Amino acid sequence: MKKLLLVIALLLPAITFAQHKKPLPSTFDLLIGTYTNGSSKGIYVYRFYEERGRTAYLNEIDSVTNPSYVTASADNKFVYSVNEGPQGEVSAFTFNANTGKMVLINKQPTEGADPCHILEDKEQRNLFVANYSSGSLAVFPVNKDGSIAQLSQLIKDEGSSIVKDRQQGPHVHNAILTDNEKYLLYTDLGTDKVNIMRYKASKNPPLTPADPAFVSVTAGNGPRHMVFSADDKYLYLVQEIGGVINTYNYDNGKLTLVQSVNMLTPAMKGNIGSAAIKLSPDGRFLYASNRGNANEIVEYAVNPDNGQLTFVARTSTLGKGPRDFSIDPSGKFLLVANQNSDNIFIYRLDPVTGKILNVISHIDIGSPVCLKFVPAD
Repeated sequence: MKKLLLVIALLLPAITFAQHKKPLPSTFDLLIGTYTNGSSKGIYVYRFYEERGRTAYLNEIDSVTNPSYVTASADNKFVYSVNEGPQGEVSAFTFNANTGKMVLINKQPTEGADPCHILEDKEQRNLFVANYSSGSLAVFPVNKDGSIAQLSQLIKDEGSSIVKDRQQGPHVHNAILTDNEKYLLYTDLGTDKVNIMRYKASKNPPLTPADPAFVSVTAGNGPRHMVFSADDKYLYLVQEIGGVINTYNYDNGKLTLVQSVNMLTPAMKGNIGSAAIKLSPDGRFLYASNRGNANEIVEYAVNPDNGQLTFVARTSTLGKGPRDFSIDPSGKFLLVANQNSDNIFIYRLDPVTGKILNVISHIDIGSPVCLKFVPAD
């Protein structure tokens, strides 16, 4: 009897947690950012049904040019996009999660060329925009009505690296915040650096260099996108030119390299163009895409004890230029945006092995380059 009571006592916290854990919604809105120099009109919204991985068209907005990267506010009431081009802009929209309808609020110049990534903090205080071609990070305050205020801070990188046709100058590509939002990290493909900034929303300027202010990667690798583990213990970095993923230990603004894995096979030659990197919702698997001649997703298992990666498989994206992909919040499906073949494929995932399985369905859409899930009302 004592043993039985002990077992019940040990199980009780888990049972209680399961009973009070908020269930995931079964439907989501899928936001799709695109380039509009072909058949695409702008930002598209599809309903995504988690039970079977099916989609249904909801809405679109065509009042912006090249909304290549999008994000939604923490309360899901607003959507923000970059407008990629020589004179970059950032746009704000109201968003109705039930109908998928978006209405343009306002735009602001990014004071840079070809903005390619946008991020908002949890408190909806600031937006961070990566100006790729001009090599700068722009910060914009956000007003209570969701509109974007004038730029408050512009950080211009300097330097170059060894790949002369790709790294002749700085190219800021991606910014992410730590979970506690005390630090912001951003990549510079042109200088082979991951820059580390302290962040405090109430300060002016909100970003100040940490100590150390950056870590360098192997020259010529070209850091592109990053993702933190859920507990912020590990940072994963995909490098566009070299086709390499770095794993770092992270601790209070400091990065320590613990592993580098080559995503490529000996047969892969020429342009590789590694692009997106994502973790499964449970953190057990990591995925990254190669464009160029590969057009694939490479899958890894994550060691829970040290964060290091072990190769699992590689899967064709059935299209060209997998610029972005996304895993639905249930972890059952992986969606791939093939920019150069104008389609999005929806694959089923094996939750036990992490392997990408069969295609469930697809969406035909011009130049898709960003996929974001938002809970539907």
